[in-house]
Amino acid sequence: QVQVKESGGGLVQAGGSLTLSCTVSGRTFATVNMGWFRQAQGKEREFVAAISATGRATQYLDSVKGRFTISRDNAKTTMSLQMNSLAVEDTAVYYCAANNYPSGAYRSSSDYVYWGQGTQVTISS
Repeated sequence: QVQVKESGGGLVQAGGSLTLSCTVSGRTFATVNMGWFRQAQGKEREFVAAISATGRATQYLDSVKGRFTISRDNAKTTMSLQMNSLAVEDTAVYYCAANNYPSGAYRSSSDYVYWGQGTQVTISS
């Protein structure tokens, strides 16, 4: 059984930083592509960032480029999303997702098979 688990959400002030982490069990970590999506209240889920199984390919939502960094440590079986210069508009539930398709940074939610429960990120003004 594959399980995806996020951690690291919380409440920070605008301009602050937060790091989200994600682990996957039930699959060899180094073979899964991973991504972050978010869903703000009343809005549809949107892509945030993705990283290939090897870590060599990444993709970002335009509005987070230069502020967010996705990375992974396959030896430690952990993937992270470092979020800097946070804005109120970044407030959302953030979801980690994974697939074991050919290595790549996938942007579409339909490309992901395994999902975490989500972690709340709240940015105060």
